[in-house]
Amino acid sequence: MAPETSIPLSDILPLTAAVNEAGHLTLGGCDAVELAREFGTPLYVFDEETLRHQCREFQSQFQSRHPDTVVAYAAKAYLGRALAAILAQEGLALDVVSGGELAIAASVSFPPQRIYFHGNNKSEEELREALDYGAGRIVIDNFHEMQLLNGLSAGRRSLTQGLDHRQPVLLRLSPGVDPHTHAHTTTGTLDSKFGIPLPTGQAEAAVRQAQEMPGLDLVGLHVHLGSPVFELDPYREAVEVVLAFAAEMGKKHGLKLEEFSPGGGFAVQYVEGEAPPAIGEYAETLVSAVTEGCRKRGMPVPRLIIEPGRAIVARAAVALYTVGASKEVPGVRRFVSVDGGMADNIRPPMYGSQYSALVANKALEARRETVTIAGRYCESGDILMRDAELAPLGAGDILAMATAGAYNLPMASNYNASLRPAVVLVKGGEAKLIRRRETYEDLTRADVWPLE
Repeated sequence: MAPETSIPLSDILPLTAAVNEAGHLTLGGCDAVELAREFGTPLYVFDEETLRHQCREFQSQFQSRHPDTVVAYAAKAYLGRALAAILAQEGLALDVVSGGELAIAASVSFPPQRIYFHGNNKSEEELREALDYGAGRIVIDNFHEMQLLNGLSAGRRSLTQGLDHRQPVLLRLSPGVDPHTHAHTTTGTLDSKFGIPLPTGQAEAAVRQAQEMPGLDLVGLHVHLGSPVFELDPYREAVEVVLAFAAEMGKKHGLKLEEFSPGGGFAVQYVEGEAPPAIGEYAETLVSAVTEGCRKRGMPVPRLIIEPGRAIVARAAVALYTVGASKEVPGVRRFVSVDGGMADNIRPPMYGSQYSALVANKALEARRETVTIAGRYCESGDILMRDAELAPLGAGDILAMATAGAYNLPMASNYNASLRPAVVLVKGGEAKLIRRRETYEDLTRADVWPLE
């Protein structure tokens, strides 16, 4: 393998990113330009070393401070069979929000006791599937779901003890805490579709009802403030609010807080100069808040469940695009179009998300050109990057967009009848295809034609 040197954006690209003698970006020891040639573009490249490092870092930082911590990967950030298998190998739990995510997990025999099923409108079929698979915890989001789950669970018999089944559950609360992030990804405020409101008295009613239901075993409470959360104070505030509530419910209704999840939402760095707190800072904030909050109330410290999704996968992936046409608007801007866009990454037009990139085949060239990277789709808002400083771009160049592992692929679409991109996993100079590019046949596979 050719010698490699340091690289720009080293705090944002995968841990294995480097530049080889040809001046090309390498990922996991693989030349990004060659990956684009072999697998085509758009192409999402996941670095296995970065994935596993993030899994281990979250476990190490939290469990060294509180050994009884469960790290549950939030599958909504991105889930495929290869990733699910890696997560299982690394000992993580899995937070799923749909029957589809559960099915992906089941397809690789992900340990059912390490599955947490979330969601604000789980169907009866999805709840039944979760019970059939033996999901370890179901996180109840509302009163309707509570009644539905109790009815499904109560009549089941335990296979091991021959007793009526009691499904372990957590109640998701809406604590009324603002995490100061994008309005579309804020979930812990009172005006949210998620969770049972705490300040209104509904959360107390939920605790009382859950404890009276024969099919449910209320083991804990859950909150999730939103994502990405760059500040630490909202976590402290949410922990204080929930522990005060738990203590009150213990006195009034005998609630034993065995498990507590403060959610996830841990931020990652997308652009230079906007670094989030380190994983250890999140861990210290949450563990100390829980420990101190329990101590002053005379409560045992519960099992802690954290749910990093974005913070596991975002940095681990790079999206590769091929440059095509460009358009110069004198005195305004230069548009450079690539062969992907909002169909594989809806986040910039949807959230105003910003990204960093470099030219994979000119990785060490000075960033001396300011351009706007446009997608190929028929929407004026299909812009991936505005006023990006990059090496000079021409048709055929390969653009590498960093921090592309979270939410891009699961939110991808077939807009303009486009094909969802291929995904490869790189490690030690080898690239393995873990999801093939869609074909034209895939676009019509679900259509019924001719009509009868």
